[in-house]
Amino acid sequence: MTPYVFITICLTLFYSCRQKGKHAVNFYYWKTNVQADNTIWDYYDQLDCQRLYLRFFDIDIENDKVIPLGKIKPFQADRIFTGIRRIEYTPVVFITNRTFEKYTDDEQIQKLASHISSLIRETAMYNKINGYKEIQIDCDWTPGTKKAYFYFLKVLGDLSKSDITCTIRLHQIKDKNDTGVPPVRKGYLMCYATSDPTEGMDRNSILDIRLLKSYTQNINEYPLAFDIALPLYSWGIIKNHLGKIKLMNGLTSNDLQSPAFRQTGENSFEVVQDCFLQGMYINSGFTIKIEEITPELLNESKVYLDKKIKHDYNIVYYHLSKGFLNRFTIEDLK
Repeated sequence: MTPYVFITICLTLFYSCRQKGKHAVNFYYWKTNVQADNTIWDYYDQLDCQRLYLRFFDIDIENDKVIPLGKIKPFQADRIFTGIRRIEYTPVVFITNRTFEKYTDDEQIQKLASHISSLIRETAMYNKINGYKEIQIDCDWTPGTKKAYFYFLKVLGDLSKSDITCTIRLHQIKDKNDTGVPPVRKGYLMCYATSDPTEGMDRNSILDIRLLKSYTQNINEYPLAFDIALPLYSWGIIKNHLGKIKLMNGLTSNDLQSPAFRQTGENSFEVVQDCFLQGMYINSGFTIKIEEITPELLNESKVYLDKKIKHDYNIVYYHLSKGFLNRFTIEDLK
């Protein structure tokens, strides 16, 4: 065997192992009240996580003014996460698309970026989050708002002196020629929220594997490095007698195993007795559709993405919560 052939074989084996190997795993944390317990610490450590993507606040328009909403309550990072050996924080800010429909000129966007940069810095300092290097922006931008949003990302990077990254929806991958590619170093592809839960379709609106495959046919043509965000959450879609719908986060089929509910399908239930459900009063005759991520669906998605995507990537799970983690083993999440 010649040295050239030997090296070629080694490189081929290395590439194959890398493609089929494990991806680094991290988590989002998306609660206003920041709390951690032994379950969270155990999963975080056993998965050898290094980073926590911590939602600081949301930005929206009210009465023609930009306001922060859902700000995390003071928690002091050095006290809450003392059980975790290694942790780096990435502040995450969700911004509604209508913010960039309203704020379109350069001066408005500069003021918006300055306000957000200051609020991120204040939130981090107050909670003793020191030395963050990255800020992630979560926004479902459209072709009509891409100019304003992309300019905002550039200005925020200049002001904050941080590495700006952003989330990318599946439709923004598929329709990249219309939605554009954001001017950031890296994106985070959200492989969930594949359809509208209020549309009443049979598919799982959190993650439908058929839609995931459809939207990612040309994923390797996307001219930006990206990691993958995968869901762990669940919810119940509750419909009343008038057809009005309310989402109840965190609801699973196990919560409906009582005489007050009658199962009418694989994931559908009818309320047969007036009762309280997670503090909400619901009436007999209401219907509930459960949408959740099972270990099987999560694994099927990961296997598909691992075969489809040609570059190295990390996985970020949405999100770090004891209620969601209890449905998965450590092996499920590796």
